[in-house]
Amino acid sequence: MKGFQSQEVTRIIEIDRKTCKGCDSCKSFCPSEAIEGKYGAIHKINSEKCISCGQCLVNCPFGAPKDKVDAVDQVIEKLKNKQVTVVGTIAPAVRVAIGEEFGMEPGSLVTEKLYGAMKQAGFKVLDTNFTADQTIMEEGMELIAKIRHFALKEPSEHHLGPLPQFTSCCPAWVRYAELNYPELLPNMSSAKSPMMMAGALGKTYGAQEVWKVNPENVFMVGVMPCTAKKFEASRPEFTSAAHYWQTQGRSGTYPDIDVVLTTRDLARLFKKLTIDFKTVPEFTDQDNPLAQYSGAGTIFANTGGVMEAALRTAYFVITGKELDVLEFQPVRGLKGVKEASVTMKDVKTGKEVTLKVAVAHGIKENVKPLLDEVKAGKSPYHFIEVMNCPGGCVNGGGQPINPMGTSWLDKAKAVLPWS
Repeated sequence: MKGFQSQEVTRIIEIDRKTCKGCDSCKSFCPSEAIEGKYGAIHKINSEKCISCGQCLVNCPFGAPKDKVDAVDQVIEKLKNKQVTVVGTIAPAVRVAIGEEFGMEPGSLVTEKLYGAMKQAGFKVLDTNFTADQTIMEEGMELIAKIRHFALKEPSEHHLGPLPQFTSCCPAWVRYAELNYPELLPNMSSAKSPMMMAGALGKTYGAQEVWKVNPENVFMVGVMPCTAKKFEASRPEFTSAAHYWQTQGRSGTYPDIDVVLTTRDLARLFKKLTIDFKTVPEFTDQDNPLAQYSGAGTIFANTGGVMEAALRTAYFVITGKELDVLEFQPVRGLKGVKEASVTMKDVKTGKEVTLKVAVAHGIKENVKPLLDEVKAGKSPYHFIEVMNCPGGCVNGGGQPINPMGTSWLDKAKAVLPWS
């Protein structure tokens, strides 16, 4: 695919020197201490420390930090090219945020309108919720294998990483670990994020079986609430689809995800194409197998969502029964660190195991103590979910920006009874 990036793009966020007031607000939100400059002086971002999360961008009261990677015009050009199949993979947090860019109430769930607008623009859809379900199966089964091996003392045919297992779907968190806790990378789940699974799926099964086109002519667009996803998509190791087709006799190297649009970017794209989001006909895409998903994929956008989905999977596989609570409250809510224990009886052996889990969001405030505990060999947990952004993906750096830089979190606290 033309324009393939062979180098990671680490300069996603940059501070506009003309707008910066040196107020240090950005520093207070940066989880990786990547922002340099004295109080009152113009600040800059150290790209060797930056994890591209965009929390400085959505929280600066003056709008000085800018998202410098803009693919809107490139995507429009691809949409106009009839030889290219443009596929948008939509993260769950986008559908509760994009309406705000068109004057709708914050938090409005506009899934069918979003599907309708994507169709009108010329996109095919591979819903990221579909691959979030795949992630849960991969990550959940990986956890189950470790529980059976380490806790139930069953032999393993394969090498297993150590416990506790960390979630791996947040690219800002993965980058933070790479830069600051490389010794804990073996604890990271081996599962790719839902977006990267979607890229590989779209250019293999999707191309061949759903859209029936050459994979080289599929242009995958991640539609994400997250600026760090732009960094993730640029990582040179994510060429799984091209590698698969090489084993089938096809040539060429191309990325699994070609470009990423944030929620704000997609809104600009619709406006450039004169798509009136408020009046666009709703569309359900019921006949599309890649737009089907469960509630487990839907809750990925919130802190605790990945953990709850994985717990339900582990519980069912190990016990043969569904977890008997509709909403697993201990891992829900906006508390900085949440803990839970679930006791299960293995249907195969009759042995009992108590699975201990933790959920943390907001690296700067909450995650570091958990990491230091694991590093010291003193962690009591089997599984730890980490989301960089406070509240999870719904408060990502690519979401709508409220006046004076206030992020989604304050609005969420006002309406969520369990916050």
